[in-house]
Amino acid sequence: MMSGKRLVISALVLALVQIGFLGWIIAGRAAILRSGKEVLLKIEPVDPRDLLRGDHIILGYDISRIPVKMIANIPAGKLSSDDTSIVVRLKKNADGYWTPSAAWFGAAPTPTGADEADIRGHVAGGWDLRGEGLTIAPDYGIERFYLPEGEGMAIQNDMRVRPFGIRLALASDGTAQIKALVDGDKTLFQEPLYLFQEPLY
Repeated sequence: MMSGKRLVISALVLALVQIGFLGWIIAGRAAILRSGKEVLLKIEPVDPRDLLRGDHIILGYDISRIPVKMIANIPAGKLSSDDTSIVVRLKKNADGYWTPSAAWFGAAPTPTGADEADIRGHVAGGWDLRGEGLTIAPDYGIERFYLPEGEGMAIQNDMRVRPFGIRLALASDGTAQIKALVDGDKTLFQEPLYLFQEPLY
């Protein structure tokens, strides 16, 4: 049986490991927000509310459905396997929004150009990669944005009449973090660098 002193030391070590892990996650997110490449995606809402977490919008993008014919290296089995990694190359358009131009399972074979950026996502298993006109739906971790209580429905209604955008920060490996929700040239909500900071609403 463990003595009281050893039990306390074990508990302290476990607590320090957990704190270190959380700190590592928060620091990684802050590093992407601080120095990641910024891209602007046009969005459309899907669902306005999560009863457990308050107002939020679930977001759809041009990159939410990727045509299978855009993927340059379809695997031999013709079905996506569980948690398949995908890289989608984005290109900046004249209107300032970024749209998909190419995609690869695994890694991109070429570096990005000046007006290009890569975003990394994951595709669940079982997507059919055979035939014409098929699409897949990657998960990039940027499909949900939380808002102050009471704001979600009004913003969703506004999205039906004019374009909104999400400003992303992309790490060099394509990991994405939402930086801000924008309405035209106006920043409506900006994510704080650290989760314990007051948001800049």
